[in-house]
Amino acid sequence: MYTTFIQHLEQSLFQRFNLQSRPIPTGLEYKVSDRGRNPATIRSWCYQCLELRKIRYTNIDAGASAQILNSVIYPSHQYDLPLLGIDFLSFGQVKNLIVMDFQPLFQDEAYMEKYIYPLKALHDKYPELAQNLEMKFYDANQYFSKYLLFAKTDAETVKTRVFDAFQDYLNLYWQMLDSAEPLTDVQDIQRIVKAQKDYDQYSAERDPASGLFSSYFGHEWSERFLYEFLFEDAVPLAAGAAKK
Repeated sequence: MYTTFIQHLEQSLFQRFNLQSRPIPTGLEYKVSDRGRNPATIRSWCYQCLELRKIRYTNIDAGASAQILNSVIYPSHQYDLPLLGIDFLSFGQVKNLIVMDFQPLFQDEAYMEKYIYPLKALHDKYPELAQNLEMKFYDANQYFSKYLLFAKTDAETVKTRVFDAFQDYLNLYWQMLDSAEPLTDVQDIQRIVKAQKDYDQYSAERDPASGLFSSYFGHEWSERFLYEFLFEDAVPLAAGAAKK
């Protein structure tokens, strides 16, 4: 269901950046589930370039029962841009949840004005994809903007309006990156390093997809996938407690 989205993302990336493959830990780049009546395949890709330190995207194909695309783009640490977060989940063609946002690293007014308020025009362009749904697992005021697209919709809308919005959000993100001034002060750069690590920790501890991964691929593999690939700067809770 999301092949067209992946193709567009890859075309957009390879046209703009000098991409290099970024290693994915052995065994996490591809797996086929042997559980249940509907076998699921999970495949991930990861790249890096001068401007973007980590570009990751993952596709789960479980046939008619589930189709999922998840992606996060992390700017290099010398840029204070938000992260670009994408989560599209479709279950049985009837339940389609879409989340797409410039995920702010900071919440101060100057940061919002610089990176988040420019999203308003796009947000207003897709009112049917901005449904103000309740977040069950996350704090909407942390690592989310008020102009995120967050909606439950139908499969036809995913193919049309969601795909249009996907292209628009990508293009605006590239424009922001093109005009961004690299940070040069060591303290400023370290602030971004910490902010991106904090994002990984926060996300790993709350990501509801870990249960889905476990149901298809087992708990042990899913924990590795969560902490060694998706949010590699996060420390598992048990390990973090042991260090204290």
